[in-house]
Amino acid sequence: MFSRTLASTVAAAALFTATAASAEVDFSGKTIEWVIPFSETGGSAKWANFFAPLLSEQLPGNPTVVVKFMPGAGSTKGANWFQEQEHEDGTLMFGTSGSTQFPYLLGDPRVRYEYSDWVPVMASGTGGVAYLNAEDGKKFDGSANNLKDIDFIYGSQGATRLDLVPLLAWQMLGMNVEPVFGIKGRGDGRLMFERGEANIDYQTSSAYLGASADLVAAGTAVPMMTWGALDEEGNIVRDPTFPDIPSFKEVCEATEGCETSGETWDAWKAFFIAGFPVQKIAFLPAGTPDDVKQAYVEAFDAVRSAPDFKDRAAQQVGKYPVFVGDGAARATKEGTTVSAEAKAFVANWLEEAYGVSLK
Repeated sequence: MFSRTLASTVAAAALFTATAASAEVDFSGKTIEWVIPFSETGGSAKWANFFAPLLSEQLPGNPTVVVKFMPGAGSTKGANWFQEQEHEDGTLMFGTSGSTQFPYLLGDPRVRYEYSDWVPVMASGTGGVAYLNAEDGKKFDGSANNLKDIDFIYGSQGATRLDLVPLLAWQMLGMNVEPVFGIKGRGDGRLMFERGEANIDYQTSSAYLGASADLVAAGTAVPMMTWGALDEEGNIVRDPTFPDIPSFKEVCEATEGCETSGETWDAWKAFFIAGFPVQKIAFLPAGTPDDVKQAYVEAFDAVRSAPDFKDRAAQQVGKYPVFVGDGAARATKEGTTVSAEAKAFVANWLEEAYGVSLK
């Protein structure tokens, strides 16, 4: 019989071995490059820039962690590049978001990367906030009923990216939203909104907190809705970072013709789950040895366990869980898996709505 005492002894020995191995890893005098496949103005940039100095404090040898940007093709350029990288000395890390996960999920022909080849060390959730310009915001009453006759312009990274969540949501609400495809990051979409070239926008939580909230405070933007969050039973509830803003589910329920059940809702919810609760993931390249991986896992664990972390995170990236080690691996699997039914629905919708064929 494998007793509890023996199990505890084995677990303790394994933890000691892993800790001892990671203690031998030393990044003194080195620079860690954290590559983000988006522009420097979006939510992924703010996410990485928030964690980078905290990670530097916790990694052995306190190396400098520098965030670098490689935008292009809605993040597939950077992801394809990272796929070709192999472990050298533990000083390369890569960050993805839902806009990297969605092309992978949908079988986008530009995807030449495989998530299972990479080594996840940290994953975190996020949310998103959609907002209107001041003029149209006056017509928003908790439903989209008064917004259906307005022609909206939206700066988009692409229909197969994370933008499919807001695009499908707005269509479900009966809104006429025309995307301008090709921007390199959500920060560029916000700039279009600020210049008056777009009259509707959405940002992930970190970008909203870092910039878009200022537009709301200045009266030039009006929050419409968040995408929501999941409770323990898997129901969509209000986003804990923005408890005063209604969720998409609430706005849908209040809008004539919008349904929170059925094939369309199930597909939207499936991609919301794949894109937001596990939205941003930090990876080491293929071939990374266990001691280097463990050093990063322990460092990120120390970051999330710091007494002031939750308060700092709430202000800059939002109130969302942070997963490390095995938790990050499980979260990565959840974020890169979607049902065949949801995938088929979205693939058909993309072709009908935007002429985007994934065949």
